[in-house]
Amino acid sequence: MKTPVVSLTDPDAQSAPLLLQARDLCVTYADAAGNKIPALRGVDFDVHVGEIVGILGESGSGKSTLAAAIMGMLPATASLRGSIRFQNKDLRALTQAGHREIRGRHISVISQEPALALSPYLCAGTQIEEVLRAHGTPKSNRRERCHTILHDMQFADVNRIYHAYPHQLSGGELHRVAVAQALVCHPKLVICDEATRSLDATIQMEIIHLLRRVNQELATAFVFITHNPALLEGFADRVLVMHSGQIVEQGRLSDVFRKPNHPHTRSLVDLAFGTAQWNRNGRKRLPARLSEEILEPSSYPHGD
Repeated sequence: MKTPVVSLTDPDAQSAPLLLQARDLCVTYADAAGNKIPALRGVDFDVHVGEIVGILGESGSGKSTLAAAIMGMLPATASLRGSIRFQNKDLRALTQAGHREIRGRHISVISQEPALALSPYLCAGTQIEEVLRAHGTPKSNRRERCHTILHDMQFADVNRIYHAYPHQLSGGELHRVAVAQALVCHPKLVICDEATRSLDATIQMEIIHLLRRVNQELATAFVFITHNPALLEGFADRVLVMHSGQIVEQGRLSDVFRKPNHPHTRSLVDLAFGTAQWNRNGRKRLPARLSEEILEPSSYPHGD
């Protein structure tokens, strides 16, 4: 039986056109003995055009499996049931060639370790241009578009980055190259799977600010997968909380973080932001370190 989901409707998100829709997603993995191990159990969620959706959960909650299912990149040991539609197209009906056409051009992914996704034998510019080549951009336009996206990533010396090999780049530079590679074809949806996990706090914030700017300027939607609620603060529009392969709570980030109703959500929020305070009505309240945007009283039509 599915765990009841605590849900808060966001009217602003619902007014935007639907971009991605997943219904009753179930994924099981087969171990060496042939046993079926559930990873996703009846997951339903939507992403609208230009929306930033945070997927929050601990390791093993099913977050990365969900990303792999959307991208059509589940391993051979996985069994998938349910529906995934992108711009009203059935992604599960696509052939491998169809998935390759979608990936990079319409849906991109930024992985946990971008250095592992980059070839050590090719310079950064060549690897970004390869995405353009794979999706039909004429050779005469690739260099210019590559330089433009690197400039958009706020590199001061675009020419140096273009010709640099991965081992010549810092961790922050590698991540920005990976973001550039994911965004160079202007996809409608980008999935960030713990994309800032290995970075220090300062560089994490730089990457998140870059993603927010891209979202605002190009209406690119993001699914931002993380175990850290603090990374979603002031960034995500909505949050889905995952536990044991299910979504146990979802809604506007401001509502969910200020008034978490599911015990697992409360534990994640308390762990990230410190011991919660109690307001006069006996509800938990987050410490004042949260942004003013999140604590703005007018954001909470349900009251304290």
